[in-house]
Amino acid sequence: MPKFIIEREMPGVGGLADADIVGASQTSCSVLKEMGPQIQWVESYVTGDKIFCVYIAPNEELIREHAARGGFPANQIHKVERMIDPTTAEAVA
Repeated sequence: MPKFIIEREMPGVGGLADADIVGASQTSCSVLKEMGPQIQWVESYVTGDKIFCVYIAPNEELIREHAARGGFPANQIHKVERMIDPTTAEAVA
């Protein structure tokens, strides 16, 4: 199943109170539960003004539906084509 990186522009999100972050994640999880197992939230990274989320889903449309239902922006969605990490440097061609 494809993996996607979602960029959510949310000014000031890095300064939100813990309760606000908990509420947003609860909303996301509720919507995901309604949508079924074909879309999964893996993790998110919160910066000052953006959240970068990692999702597994069959297509971009399902991610946009989740964003719309949850009231979250999905400013950019990128399909992951491949992953690399430090062990990639050790690969033998």
